[in-house]
Amino acid sequence: MDTESPTPITVALVDDQLLVRSGFRMLINSQPDLEVAAEATNGREALASPALAHADVVLMDVRMPEMDGIETTGKLLKGKAEGGPRIIVLTTFDLDEYALAAIQAGASGFLLKDAPPEELLEAIRTVHRGDAVIAPSTTRRLLDHVAPMLRRQAPEASGHEQAVASLTAREREVFELIALGRSNPEIAAGLFLSEATVKTHVGRILAKLQARDRVQAVVIAYATGVVSP
Repeated sequence: MDTESPTPITVALVDDQLLVRSGFRMLINSQPDLEVAAEATNGREALASPALAHADVVLMDVRMPEMDGIETTGKLLKGKAEGGPRIIVLTTFDLDEYALAAIQAGASGFLLKDAPPEELLEAIRTVHRGDAVIAPSTTRRLLDHVAPMLRRQAPEASGHEQAVASLTAREREVFELIALGRSNPEIAAGLFLSEATVKTHVGRILAKLQARDRVQAVVIAYATGVVSP
């Protein structure tokens, strides 16, 4: 009896360098659970591509001609609290301020272009899961580095503070653990809860904070001082 293989995670590549896209395409297509479904050389092409808009995960270069990755990320996700693609920002510079801006625009993670192949592949799977661990270690380092800037810059901080204040005591505990990068199983073990209960709490927290995923929730945690580097 034939068994259907799971539907692969569809990935879109947005990068102006052909060599970079070719390398990513070969790596991603070598995995049975991943498939490159669309490519674009800049932001304008990306926004004009229906296939890209429907991809599960987008690898987005930050620095591109015509329209950079920050503007493209914001426009691609505009009006899509849920249902839009998950975006991983790619940059050649660690702790790049452009990557921070892209994460504030709605990206779900941040990765160096020269990251090991296994880290790139795991980042794609991680952000696609959404309710798993936050993202690669570079995201954590980036947030630690720019936490003071986040608190100074955030014009919507008061709104975020009101949203954080609306969390129940248990939700606040879960929120703090999310901000520290804990996965659902780790939170469940630490608070002696079932994973299903933790998942329910996480869903309510994201809804109250109007955060599209855990990375956005972590940005809010840093911006409001719930966690410090």
